[in-house]
Amino acid sequence: MQSETQWRIIHARCRPAKWQAAAARRLLLYNSCFAFGNIAVTAPLFESTITSLPLINKGKVRDIYAVDADKLLIVTTDRLSAFDVILPDPIPRKGEVLQAVANFWFAKLGHIVPNQLTGIDPETVVAEGEREQVRGRAVVVKRLKPLPIEAVVRGYVIGSGWKDYQETGAICGIALPAGLKMAAKLPAPIFTPATKAEVGDHDENVSYEQAAANCDATLAEALKGTGKTGAQLCAEARDAAIRLYQEASAYAATRGIIIADTKFEFGIDAAGTLHLIDEALTPDSSRFWPADQYAEGSNPPSYDKQYVRDYLETLDWGKKAPGPKLPAEVIARTSAKYIEAYERLTGKAL
Repeated sequence: MQSETQWRIIHARCRPAKWQAAAARRLLLYNSCFAFGNIAVTAPLFESTITSLPLINKGKVRDIYAVDADKLLIVTTDRLSAFDVILPDPIPRKGEVLQAVANFWFAKLGHIVPNQLTGIDPETVVAEGEREQVRGRAVVVKRLKPLPIEAVVRGYVIGSGWKDYQETGAICGIALPAGLKMAAKLPAPIFTPATKAEVGDHDENVSYEQAAANCDATLAEALKGTGKTGAQLCAEARDAAIRLYQEASAYAATRGIIIADTKFEFGIDAAGTLHLIDEALTPDSSRFWPADQYAEGSNPPSYDKQYVRDYLETLDWGKKAPGPKLPAEVIARTSAKYIEAYERLTGKAL
């Protein structure tokens, strides 16, 4: 195992000079002991403490509150989970990035499938003293019935898909051409659904047939009178997910980003209409690669929490809660990577 000091030295040596400067700025911004110009920096939000609305659920990253019978408030915190363990240190501005990226995609891809957004300003549904907690990181959404699946779309052979391919020549039972290298682009995107896991559990890949059966069983009551079945909604979700991925990937390519894979979540309203919910094509739900650093046969760097995962792999902690604390440099660099993903994707400063 590498020591923390060894890990820092190794990563510092391979870091571009311009990145070192950016990392230094992020580190100053994160550390409350330092001041940096006249920039006002909001403290990281590990968890929300809204009392003006009933709390429904706290997930790995998002806190969900009831606004009324038809709407929810979703607050995207700065929590970070790795290996399905919520780590004790928040990542500054991570929640803002995730919400900004999701909102960007909801607007850009709204012609493909309806989404959860209501257009209501989150600051108008909480008490005055709670507005800072939702500013730039929350949305008011429709209450929808979620499909019981993660709609995963893969465009490249990487991660668990690469491991599966090496062992079986397929990914989730979908046969692929022989001789593909790590990170190879697939002939066409593939849909590989997974079950939704509770906090602390792992998602489990399932066949399309099992996903359709799960949708039938879970949605039967909600779909009464709509003329639709859960299996039909599963097919709609599959088709929508692939189209969302294709259009997003084409756009991202113009910004120098490869979207290797992603996962979507869908829900239905009372009429059985499919909606895109939760987050969409964020660094947490997707694997973003810088196109100028991509090469078949190797695992490209990612605009996501992979930097944290790489660090955690150097530690002997068993990958079980409670997670280890992160060094300030790891926190700063992870924050910078999230922000860079948004700015490179949209061409705008956060």
